[in-house]
Amino acid sequence: MTTTPTLPTSGLTVLSLPMRDPRVRPLLDELAVEYNTRYGDLFSSEGAAEELNRYPAEEFAPPHGALIIIQENGESVAGGAFRRYDEHTAELKRIWTHSAHRRRGLARLVLTELENEARRRGYRKLYLTTGPRQPEAKNLYLATGYKALFDLAADPEDIKHLAFSKDLALPS
Repeated sequence: MTTTPTLPTSGLTVLSLPMRDPRVRPLLDELAVEYNTRYGDLFSSEGAAEELNRYPAEEFAPPHGALIIIQENGESVAGGAFRRYDEHTAELKRIWTHSAHRRRGLARLVLTELENEARRRGYRKLYLTTGPRQPEAKNLYLATGYKALFDLAADPEDIKHLAFSKDLALPS
């Protein structure tokens, strides 16, 4: 399924894809580099590979999950996914913007698209975690209405997994 909603920049297309689609590969490859660079073996001796392989691809497929890629002129530049966390909650995962395309609002667009799709699927709440060495992610989630489920004054390195949630308004 391909949709093209109102986008902040012309030339962008939002694609709903299965995890194994080759257009998803840039997301996974760059996430692996990003996680390994920022965290090394902080969470696991296997590094990023363990996190990126933690959930089966089917968990990000309909009817309970989704994965989107934003392409610009045929290049995958941002994306993200969600999976079922519980009956009423979707868990956001793999939120990513290509390093050459950051600071353009693409991560906000990914969040908006994922939130809308989760709402369409009947979820009432979103949950996510990010790591302590991703302050830009923490700031994005706070700026877009996510509630921190941890003490914002605490040292993120002591917390390890920074959890957030957001209630979804039902469609009118």
